[in-house]
Amino acid sequence: MFINKGNLTNLFTGFSGAFKKGIEGAKPAWPSVAMKTTSSTGREAYGWLAQFPGMREWVGDRVIKNLVANGYIIENKDFESTISVPRNSIEDDQYGLFSPMFEEMGRAAAENPDHLIFDLLAAGWTSLCYDGQYFFDTDHPVGPPENPTSVANTDGGVGTPWFLLDTSRALRPMIYQERRPFQLVKKDDETDDNVFMRKEYVYGVDSRGAAGFGLWQLAWGSKQTLDATHYEAGRVAMSNMVGDEGRKLGVRPNLLVVPTSLEGKAREIVGNQLDAGGGSNKWYGTAEILVVPWL
Repeated sequence: MFINKGNLTNLFTGFSGAFKKGIEGAKPAWPSVAMKTTSSTGREAYGWLAQFPGMREWVGDRVIKNLVANGYIIENKDFESTISVPRNSIEDDQYGLFSPMFEEMGRAAAENPDHLIFDLLAAGWTSLCYDGQYFFDTDHPVGPPENPTSVANTDGGVGTPWFLLDTSRALRPMIYQERRPFQLVKKDDETDDNVFMRKEYVYGVDSRGAAGFGLWQLAWGSKQTLDATHYEAGRVAMSNMVGDEGRKLGVRPNLLVVPTSLEGKAREIVGNQLDAGGGSNKWYGTAEILVVPWL
């Protein structure tokens, strides 16, 4: 290929097409468990998560819940991926060899929030959420500040983690905070240092964002054996979650999140109509299964 501005523009169009194909081929899982928020600064505060909205009988004056945004802060981070294409490869018409790389770059960009969300979910036993406790903990304070009750959203264990979530609400157990979506850019001008000094055309994608915890009341994390007994324990505990006023929150666990190693166990519990003894499986269809390779 004769290298000129027009041909380089056409080349970038082709690489952009492969990048877009990778994005379209990706099937990110994070939208199933996280709410997306848009950030306009380097960090965002989510202290208002403590004010779980609910209705009460109107007697006397209204009771105002102040959505004070302080305490829990999610800081944005920068992410990038870069590819260099040798000028000689373009001159020798070998640029087609690089299209799969751009397709994979597109897939990686689309799936980056998955890594952020599910890495954080797996670290829920050692990472703090909005109430100052670990996201999965046995002593979340619920009720009046002067006399709170300790509430658990985990039953401990030492095995492979699995998670039961309520994703039916506008508020979710997890947050994906987007500051700037990913964008493919190029450095292919003859005066760019990479071209002038190293005979390389450089293409990269970058974004800004972060993952954080939403409402712990909508998540149950367990490292116990994934079986019907522990699954039932998680459902019962979540269904009995109450707010600071002492009223049930109406939590409805509907998503069972597992790593690939527990997919079979998950399907035995909620995917099979019959239990191991051939009888009716009472937990069949009570939750969808989300198998996450990143866990």
